[in-house]
Amino acid sequence: MVIKTETYPDIAIPPGELLSEEIGERGITQKELARRMGRPLNAINEIVNGKKSITAQTALQLEDVMPEISARFWLNLEMDYQLTKARTEKLKISI
Repeated sequence: MVIKTETYPDIAIPPGELLSEEIGERGITQKELARRMGRPLNAINEIVNGKKSITAQTALQLEDVMPEISARFWLNLEMDYQLTKARTEKLKISI
């Protein structure tokens, strides 16, 4: 018999929140980040506000701008966020 012992957070934090903190600590504005990534400002703003997901392409662009943070980190953060949101919604439906 297999018993699940994993625990999951009960809140989903959008990766954009961490991105916002990171660029703030570096003194980079959303506008400057967008310029460095070659992306429209509204795309960066939507990621920061949790309205848009971080894609593989976006993760690679973030890695180019902030090489000490890997693209894999950003993608894993997005995946964990999406999974937590789905689990939370599933629990709400089944209660």
